[in-house]
Amino acid sequence: MTLSPPAAREAIHTRQVTCQGYRRGDGLWDIEGHLTDVKTYGFDNNDRGRIEAGEPIHEMWIRLTIDDDFTVRAIEAVTSHGPYRNCPAITPNYQAVVGLKITTGWTRAVKQRLSGVHGCTHLTELLGPVATTAFQTIFPLRMRERRELAKAKDRTPADGAPPSLLNTCHIYASNGDYVRRNWPEHYTGEQAAE
Repeated sequence: MTLSPPAAREAIHTRQVTCQGYRRGDGLWDIEGHLTDVKTYGFDNNDRGRIEAGEPIHEMWIRLTIDDDFTVRAIEAVTSHGPYRNCPAITPNYQAVVGLKITTGWTRAVKQRLSGVHGCTHLTELLGPVATTAFQTIFPLRMRERRELAKAKDRTPADGAPPSLLNTCHIYASNGDYVRRNWPEHYTGEQAAE
């Protein structure tokens, strides 16, 4: 399913965000985000001169290096293109996220350190999809490896602890169908009481 057909319109602006996750040889993980903003028309800019159609107004990169517990061990932030000469000067401030853990409260913790004059709106926004990409990169792979290890040892991977995804989304609601089918020991729906 896609969006419904649009009304007649003209393309003006494109923001593109691409994130990729990598497993490093040293056991850590690199999660990279790349953001670009382009217009379909050229315009004059006080700091850069003429910015032509399709030329990035913003082009920014972030690389988080994290461990298996989703703790940020290192960060690199780069502004290749910005509308102002001094845009790249803020990137060292992003070291403030080193030591933070990607978990509940991540966005709040990032904003506490990098909002307003302490950061760049676009780089800070990019940390959201980068964090989601970290989860999408690490969690499924670790779960698969855990299942394979348990299978090799001829036992179930369940240790009785609730899965970390439980109640994080409507799909993983403890009273929902997915939990009933995949984690019946944690199911809290109507049939669980019977």
